[in-house]
Amino acid sequence: MASQEVDNAQLGTASAGITPGSQVKPEMVNYSVYQPIDRSQNYQKEEFQVLGAVQILTGAILLAIGVVLGSILSTAHPFRNFFFTFYTGYPLWGALFFVISGSLSVAAGRKPTRNLMQNSFGMNIASATIALVGFIFLIISLVVNKLSIKMCPSSQSPNLCIYMGATSNGFVSLMLILSLLELCITTFSSIMWCKENCCVSREAISSPPNSVE
Repeated sequence: MASQEVDNAQLGTASAGITPGSQVKPEMVNYSVYQPIDRSQNYQKEEFQVLGAVQILTGAILLAIGVVLGSILSTAHPFRNFFFTFYTGYPLWGALFFVISGSLSVAAGRKPTRNLMQNSFGMNIASATIALVGFIFLIISLVVNKLSIKMCPSSQSPNLCIYMGATSNGFVSLMLILSLLELCITTFSSIMWCKENCCVSREAISSPPNSVE
């Protein structure tokens, strides 16, 4: 009877695909369990790279607008009141912050080390603050331009004054859109960073250490 029970036990293990003395490798189980997490992390890396590229493009366009405004101002000194934004320096230091923030986001997406992620998060917060400050400057510039355009009929060349005011309003409106876009991107990137860190910390707390018996 004892030998018959042993044979039945061996047949049961053989039919289940488990040979006597074999052990289930924890690596195979972990791979099947954590595969969706790896896919989500890859998707987040791609998002960081795309958002960083948009930030770099936004900074480059903002810098180009600043160069155009500077070249116009060099030939139109009587209408310098239309270039309040240029005198604040926002097209320069705003573009610099946006490009640096975007570059760090791209680098963190390609190689998500802890230092790069922390630096990217810090620069995103700084860029969001700069975009908000620039947004306020641009609103003030639009108000100043509106008041200056009302004074154009009393100037020596009213048609040129109105033309310069309309041109300045066009550039300021474009910078306003870019600043709003940068503010949305940096805010979204910061939220993604916070969510990822919260998920990682929760997994580290909830998941027990792997033990091999």
